[in-house]
Amino acid sequence: MKRTNPLNPVARLQHFAAFVFDMDGVIIDSHPVHRKAWRTFLLTLGKRASNREMDFILDGHKRNDILRHFLGDLSEAELARYGAMKDDFFRRTSSQMKPIPGVLHFLQQLHRRGIALGLATSASFDRTSSTLRRMNISHYFHAVVTGEDVSQGKPNPAVYHLARQRLNVRPSEVIAFEDAVAGVQAARHAGLRCAGVGPSRRAKELLAAGAEFVIADFTEFAPFKRAPAAGKLTISSRTKRGNSVSAGAAPNPDSSLCSE
Repeated sequence: MKRTNPLNPVARLQHFAAFVFDMDGVIIDSHPVHRKAWRTFLLTLGKRASNREMDFILDGHKRNDILRHFLGDLSEAELARYGAMKDDFFRRTSSQMKPIPGVLHFLQQLHRRGIALGLATSASFDRTSSTLRRMNISHYFHAVVTGEDVSQGKPNPAVYHLARQRLNVRPSEVIAFEDAVAGVQAARHAGLRCAGVGPSRRAKELLAAGAEFVIADFTEFAPFKRAPAAGKLTISSRTKRGNSVSAGAAPNPDSSLCSE
């Protein structure tokens, strides 16, 4: 059997029937806004959190889990009230968010080829819907699963199990794109293959969590093209050598990101 070059993530995408994406940090660069919103919210309650503590909010957890992490046991009424407060801080600055470079073109190319696309996010239904509408990509997704559809957040695999079921494909036919350790673990526990998305300084932990390779962003993938002989889908790559990191390969210096 011909072996795929472990340093070439592009070749790994050719045989999947479905692609499932996380939203925050994979489709939209929302982490700086989330960090600012959560920090402001916590300060209104007199709680200061270190940068290391704030990393918890970026690891794919549901909002209620984050609230309990910082504030302890809360009633359902308190979770709703505090959640609304935090969301209000987020909405005030959400217009600053931009898509991850290359992702809009990548989604468009996959959609044009009829490849099944899913979204598996810990975000609420309302925020997910508004984000997809604002980016004009709602119509790309055959299945959208939010944190409200499952009782447990990532790293529990429920969100990926449900997305895969709604796409009606086998686990082996799906690749997930994740930027968080908990998200990678969730995808792998659901039986999916997984690619990490993030700067090279995070590649080691994403690979250790189960990602097969890590890309800085989606500009590493050139448009799909149809192979002239076999008629199957292939992918060409604009990736410069060293931008992607695979399991067993040492991380490389950060590649610069450009806005889409």
